[in-house]
Amino acid sequence: MLKESLQVLKYLADSKLLLKQAKSMPNVVTLLTGERLSGSWWSHPKSHLIFRVLSEVVDHRDVLVTKLLSGKDTFIHRDVWPALLGVVSSKEGWQMRGLSGPGKKLLKCVEEKGIAQQSGPVAKELLARLLVYSEEVHTKSGKHVLQLESWAHWARRKKVKLTLSPGEGRALLDQTALRIGAPQRLLPWA
Repeated sequence: MLKESLQVLKYLADSKLLLKQAKSMPNVVTLLTGERLSGSWWSHPKSHLIFRVLSEVVDHRDVLVTKLLSGKDTFIHRDVWPALLGVVSSKEGWQMRGLSGPGKKLLKCVEEKGIAQQSGPVAKELLARLLVYSEEVHTKSGKHVLQLESWAHWARRKKVKLTLSPGEGRALLDQTALRIGAPQRLLPWA
């Protein structure tokens, strides 16, 4: 593992939340480049390093990536997974209100099967509401698709217990986000 990846993992272990890229909050790209980028990191001279570090960090056993803050990729440390699980598995109003018919159908399918492959706007609708977990996978045909996973299936696979109520989980995540400079309004339930 690269020393830069270890540095990012140490930062995440301390802060519990870390964005992939952001203008005003702690994020992986700024940690690696020492600068706040206004555009894509792909054009930065350190893009190859950034890609390698992101790949290593995403694959680490203590890291979960989901769109928690501002709908952006947020690295979440294992220490706060029970709080996240309490929130995302609740199916509260902020998650379900206005969910499209196709979204409800896909959610039911994912919950029944545990895992389903799907891409496109309906999958993104579920992800934005934190109704499912996802990872990008390559199919046998070489296409990239999202593998959607129910939170119950994910929790069993990762051995995470549901120990906090939705309210307790939100409170802990609210506090954790504030510690890194992310106001509550950036969380999806705000």
